[in-house]
Amino acid sequence: MGEPAVRVQDVAQSFGSRVIYRHVSCEVARGEIFVILGGSGCGKSTLMRQIIGLLPPTEGRVEVLGHDMYADRGEVLREIGVMFQAGALLGSLSLLENVMFPLEIYTRLSARARAQVARAKLALVGLGDAATLMPAEISGGMAKRAAIARALALDPPLLFLDEPSAGLDPITSAGLDRLILDLRRDLGATFVVVTHELASILAIADRCIMLDKAAQGMIAEGDPRKLRDESREPVVRAFFRREEVKEAAG
Repeated sequence: MGEPAVRVQDVAQSFGSRVIYRHVSCEVARGEIFVILGGSGCGKSTLMRQIIGLLPPTEGRVEVLGHDMYADRGEVLREIGVMFQAGALLGSLSLLENVMFPLEIYTRLSARARAQVARAKLALVGLGDAATLMPAEISGGMAKRAAIARALALDPPLLFLDEPSAGLDPITSAGLDRLILDLRRDLGATFVVVTHELASILAIADRCIMLDKAAQGMIAEGDPRKLRDESREPVVRAFFRREEVKEAAG
């Protein structure tokens, strides 16, 4: 096994006296779909923000594509793509212009070349006929796909998706799961996905870690299907079986 795409080493995050998590460690292999899961408020998106260089950890170290994320941040950012929650499209720009935006920042391509690349990325996510539409004119599922197209603009080997299925109906969500699997197959990219959507986790994840708010840290790691069937940790079992956590008798 070669150098992992991501290595998180004993990371912690606190805001003042409020501890989000401690002692989180994991590795993401190149070419896999790795999911960060858990209930609301457990720190899933916080951990992703640390990995992509937006939030220095209170303790620990983050390496991305062989680089210390906070020592070599400028070099790493060119090599990753990010889809934020709800897409975060720029409302004053068309879908084509949204996808062109990273190309304007990081490349010296001509306007014509940038548009050609952006159209190709939109076609890749099934939005080839929607280039001129504005974000206000499209559905939630289309907005997520457009955000993925923007994340793909620079052909990064590593993509981060924050809650890609949140707020989508089951059919649209399933289509987005298929898109992620197809992109991994066709591009050979590595995905780190933050989600609490059980159906998506079981559909796309090669491996996962589970964070827990009460435990203030990581409580499980592995193949989600095995965790669902074999874990004896009550919170893990409850999550995968959609059950309430039974309180221990006092």
